[in-house]
Amino acid sequence: MNLFATKPLSRIIRESEGEHSLKRTLGPVQLVSLGIGAIIGAGLFSLTGIAAANNAGPAVVLSFVLAGVGCAFAGLCYSEFATMIPIAGSAYTYSYATMGELLAWIIGWDLVLEYAVGASTVAVSWSGYVASLLADFDIVLPQKLIESPIRDLKLYPFEVVWGPGLVNLPALIVVILISLLLVIGIQESARVNSVIVVLKVSVVLLFIVFGWAYINPANYKPFIPPNTGEFGHFGWSGVVRAAGVVFFAFIGFDAVSTAAQEAKNPQRHMPIGIIGSLAVCTILYVLFARVLTGLVPYADLNSAAPVAVAIDRTPYTWFREAVKLAIIAGYTSVILVMLLGQSRVFYSMSRDGLLPKLFSDIHPRFRTPWRSNLLFMLFVGLFAAFAPIQIVGHMTSIGTLFAFVLVCIGIMVMRRTHPELPRPFRTPLVPVVPVLGILSNLFLMFGLGLENWMRLFVWLAIGLAIYFGYSRHRSHLNIPEPAPVKQ
Repeated sequence: MNLFATKPLSRIIRESEGEHSLKRTLGPVQLVSLGIGAIIGAGLFSLTGIAAANNAGPAVVLSFVLAGVGCAFAGLCYSEFATMIPIAGSAYTYSYATMGELLAWIIGWDLVLEYAVGASTVAVSWSGYVASLLADFDIVLPQKLIESPIRDLKLYPFEVVWGPGLVNLPALIVVILISLLLVIGIQESARVNSVIVVLKVSVVLLFIVFGWAYINPANYKPFIPPNTGEFGHFGWSGVVRAAGVVFFAFIGFDAVSTAAQEAKNPQRHMPIGIIGSLAVCTILYVLFARVLTGLVPYADLNSAAPVAVAIDRTPYTWFREAVKLAIIAGYTSVILVMLLGQSRVFYSMSRDGLLPKLFSDIHPRFRTPWRSNLLFMLFVGLFAAFAPIQIVGHMTSIGTLFAFVLVCIGIMVMRRTHPELPRPFRTPLVPVVPVLGILSNLFLMFGLGLENWMRLFVWLAIGLAIYFGYSRHRSHLNIPEPAPVKQ
């Protein structure tokens, strides 16, 4: 079989329909909410201060704009694909239709880094904030039950650094609860996510409103601090470097596209969900950064909790607990959307024969890929409870950026190979927008460091071994399509 054989669009869409299809229940508001739920996490509450203190100063607001524009290039390409191929599977499905099975497998396997490993990473941080919030109320959890037993893992030279913990129990519990919620149903999961989104967005808005009155204009001078002589440390190069830092606060909007097969009207609603969530989050990020750097001199924001530092400059010190609660809520919705996205990607890969059938088994009552949800509950839960996710979690960014690059390439391929297909939403200024998306995301990928690339290559090697040992021989592309029935 040709490794670069593409799957016909007609076959993709036909196989998505029928008795084993997912339930279409999501409207535009729920899709936007899913996007916001995935994007706004604790990154907003921590990365903003770090980028301001070390790279851009008050001009970190420009960095958020640059990062938002870079994501918008990929978002516009995602929107066209989501309306052309309204099927669960995100970049995996798009790659299968444009660049062939081997590349589709690579991106599907790579998306595990964004979704499953990303969810594990967030679960560990969720645990830390829950422990901190409980400590504010004099409830102290045993340290051995909130820390992984492994502190670090190096590939070369190979070394395991053991820590004092036994198991990260809160991280394991949140993964189990959210996985069970996803088994019950996508609509129920979306409702819970919507409540969480309202909570955390409310806290962000309250911080902006309360803090605006206490802004000290002197903290904005100089708006772009002079460069220290090193690239990325203030000046315009610092603004660009900070854009790379805060980019990771935008990760997650592409998870909206994994729910395309559960949208009521995907051709109309998917662009609203993708572009709408990006636009809302970019506006909130810019306003949030403006208030944060106005309340506190940027040099004082190099803290794990810069928002708490800013709140101390106002009379609203009680607001610190609310911010922690918002961070916990933000993490919860990110875990939910990441686990949702991962199960839908593997659902599509299983429907194509590349993974065992259990990943695409639909629950007769809930109409969800429940076995896939339960398997990822085990996988993600074990990583969250026992693994050094703070190291492996860095790979999440490469998985995301690689997906963005392939989607941007895929748009140009589809415009050339399938110009006749209906496109309810068209990416503007092709090939300019896709090329800018490719260049901006490749630039960020090359800045992620050698150790991170080594982990990525090891992960891809494992994936290719599975593909050539199992998936290639069971691919449904090896099964000829049935001849059309003559009327």
